[in-house]
Amino acid sequence: PPQIQNMVAQLQQLQQQLQAVVSQKAQLESMLKETEDAIEEVEKSAESSAIFKAVGNVLVKADREEVLKELKEKKETTEIRVKSLERQEERLKERLVELQKKLQSILSPQAG
Repeated sequence: PPQIQNMVAQLQQLQQQLQAVVSQKAQLESMLKETEDAIEEVEKSAESSAIFKAVGNVLVKADREEVLKELKEKKETTEIRVKSLERQEERLKERLVELQKKLQSILSPQAG
């Protein structure tokens, strides 16, 4: 029936969206870990030691405090994006479960 075909299509679409969100979240979590490691390294370095940062394909000498500030801002932004994706992931999972239950109830009605 068209109603069931429509629900199955919605289910597949939700699964694809969920997969994309999970993938994005994993990438951001990896970026977050790298940023945290970089912050830790910069904080460990002596104030007098030279700090270099990548600008395109070139490393340039940079101010330690400025680099720390940039890294912390990047970390904060990434954390916000991860949280947003986590909420999106939860909503998608809830919609998936809801739709699966509806489909099951249609496909296997209770015997009487």
